[in-house]
Amino acid sequence: MWGVPRTRSGDCNGSQASEDTEIVVNIGGVRQILYGDVLNRYPETRLAELVNCSSGNVDAISSLCDDYDPGKGEFYFDRDPDAFKCIVEVYYFGEIHMKRGFCPICFTKEMEFWKVDPSFLDECCKSNLNEKEEELAEIADKVKLILDDLEGDPAAGRWERCQKFLWKLMEKPESSLPARIIAIVSFLFILISSVVMCVSTIPDVQVVDAEGNHVEHPTLDAIETACIGWFTVEYILRLISSPNKVHFAFSFMNIVDFMAIMPFYVVLTLTYLGAAMMELANVQQAVQALRIMRIARVFKLARHSSGLQTLTYALKRSFKELGLLLMYMGVGIFVFSALGYTMEQSHPETLFKSIPQSFWWAIITMTTVGYGDIYPKTTLGRCNAAISFLCGVIAIALPIHPIINNFVIYYNKQKVLETAAKHELELMELQSDERTDKVPRRCRRSTEAEGMWESPVPAALSDTSVPLLTDCSRTRLQSCK
Repeated sequence: MWGVPRTRSGDCNGSQASEDTEIVVNIGGVRQILYGDVLNRYPETRLAELVNCSSGNVDAISSLCDDYDPGKGEFYFDRDPDAFKCIVEVYYFGEIHMKRGFCPICFTKEMEFWKVDPSFLDECCKSNLNEKEEELAEIADKVKLILDDLEGDPAAGRWERCQKFLWKLMEKPESSLPARIIAIVSFLFILISSVVMCVSTIPDVQVVDAEGNHVEHPTLDAIETACIGWFTVEYILRLISSPNKVHFAFSFMNIVDFMAIMPFYVVLTLTYLGAAMMELANVQQAVQALRIMRIARVFKLARHSSGLQTLTYALKRSFKELGLLLMYMGVGIFVFSALGYTMEQSHPETLFKSIPQSFWWAIITMTTVGYGDIYPKTTLGRCNAAISFLCGVIAIALPIHPIINNFVIYYNKQKVLETAAKHELELMELQSDERTDKVPRRCRRSTEAEGMWESPVPAALSDTSVPLLTDCSRTRLQSCK
């Protein structure tokens, strides 16, 4: 049984004879000699089981390897020889290092085949594996989301189907042409409302009412009313079609939408009821301040813009760098404002009245803005200003590269995930077409006549492919076709 046997053993236990045995394995055409005393360090692995197995137990040998040549005493495995070189290190060093260029998921499958626990992976390799698993989970979520949009639940009632259709119409512009048109119209209303809000503050455009107060032009007021009407209808439709209304109500962007709509109705109600107990002018000023929040509605388009999503993610991942930037700037502002106040006290016309007041000068100097409303008049004060300017440039430039790097990494990652999701859908469609072609014509006719044909369970994927979705999820694509 063994390639170059030292002793022979007829039992299946980990005896001394099996420990002194050497076996010859052929991994994808690469021969290698392994010793029983080394392999038995981890008796639960496949190679250790092969060492301890009886030479006459053909069934056990067949279950452990792909083929066996009794004449040569050689065991054949149709596996990756490069991956095996890394995995066999566990017997000698007690840990595994994954070489650069290996797919972490495929390498994990190789470890599963050889029955080696993933805990033997080195920490750096584990982090790479976790990152790849997170990417695959994101791809699976994207694919499931697309499948949910494509399929229709036959068990759902008419109201549920209508609710789902309305939700996709209002929230997912990429789902259909009408949804895209509604998104464009919504954006135009947001733009028009913002422009009207800005133009209405110009004194030449305003009109004078009976009491001599400047108010908005009636035309602009009518346009604003039409925009608020659109926003109200849009908000109500989205609320009705939302699958989780509590989450919808407390979402940040939906709170912004609500706050942009309510001031109009508050003013309308107060005007209609004639609230004499309240100063209407102050109420209108407060309402006008709330109406400015309509500008924040533009950020609602971030859910459909990969650029804004990437920027948001880059800022989230850069909290540490931004914190360092604020710390550098805070220390510099405190130091240079105190120095500026101290050096400028000797000048009779000093503009540095106090250290807190000097904070403003330090901020606009270190950020290279320099309004010139506060400036030093002494020589030492100007030297302090020059040093603060240079330190501000350095403090701002230091964390810029990590922030840009996070932006580029996430942007490229999103592109890869979108491409991978499309590729997974195309692969699922090809597999469903192949399985459909393999169905016998008689079976196809009988099942079509009954009208109850279901797609067969997908065949097991090969070791080189990554099962992003379950079999049930894959068959849903076939039903959507």
